[in-house]
Amino acid sequence: MGSHRLGAGRTEAARSVRARRGLCGRERALGRPHAGGTLECVTGQLHCLSSLRAAGYSYDDVRVLLRGGSLTPVRRGAYLSGRWPDDLLARHRLAVRAAVRELGADAVVSHASAAVLHGLPIWLIPLDRVHVTKNRSSGGRRAPRVHVHVAALSPADVVDNAGIRVTSVARTIVDVARSVSFEKGVVVADAALSRGLVDGSDLTDSLHRMRRRGGVPLARRVIAFADARSESVGESRSRVAIARAGLPPPTLQWEVRDEYGRLIGRVDFGWPEQRVIGEFDGRMKYGRQPDPDVTEGEAVYREKRREDELRAERLAVVRWGWEDLDGFEAVARRLRRGMEGA
Repeated sequence: MGSHRLGAGRTEAARSVRARRGLCGRERALGRPHAGGTLECVTGQLHCLSSLRAAGYSYDDVRVLLRGGSLTPVRRGAYLSGRWPDDLLARHRLAVRAAVRELGADAVVSHASAAVLHGLPIWLIPLDRVHVTKNRSSGGRRAPRVHVHVAALSPADVVDNAGIRVTSVARTIVDVARSVSFEKGVVVADAALSRGLVDGSDLTDSLHRMRRRGGVPLARRVIAFADARSESVGESRSRVAIARAGLPPPTLQWEVRDEYGRLIGRVDFGWPEQRVIGEFDGRMKYGRQPDPDVTEGEAVYREKRREDELRAERLAVVRWGWEDLDGFEAVARRLRRGMEGA
């Protein structure tokens, strides 16, 4: 009995060592200890304590490096060369890489953490914890720095992202959409569709596989509302605000043309029958990249001239910005007035 437990312990230890190789193997690239208390390696790399020790750094050396700012603790036993990056998403990516080392080979990065690794926008979704999912029925836990979810994972639900096992984009969207508010879920789903990372059938299949999980009715609403034509966080939030205000669904990225078929402009939101257009953040889009040789004053002049052309087509133009999205009533009234005047 005792030898069986000892053997099991050795097996688990071996698995733990293999799980840590992603950080302690690929990331080590360490130089020799430097007498001046600096780390001779590339800034921004992650290191675990064992790799530092193997490279010749004593515990005292590590403490000196931490005090001097050459190392920054990411989590227990994991360190970053140099300082934390200012960017919140970059910080979370580092936290993910450090956490995966400790969580075992069966941990799959998921939920908001997977969305970050897939490059999807995270609007007001907390990133204080690293989220992973394990393919089991029990053993989930929520700690200050990590949230371990337990749920079934099919082979289609798991992909490789730079050497880290991550839930697929479709599974990630469903997991996020069923665990955050409708508006936040729409932001993530719209972005994935707009960038061509998934299509509707991918999301439907993922929803079907998770049909017995909590929050799936909310995720189903999010996915039914999501639209690949929404090109930014602001546009996604605007769509939600328009729907909540009870306004008719707009045509997204409407191309407005004159009587000769000449393109005047492509606008964020259009109600062609009511002759109303809506623009988020006052930025017009004309199907081309901004010209770096055009001054800000010239750009403003061109935008004003194009708006005059739009109004000449008997179109009501309503604009709004970030500050209007949390209280959309005033914008909704302007849109309704424009529609009533058609």
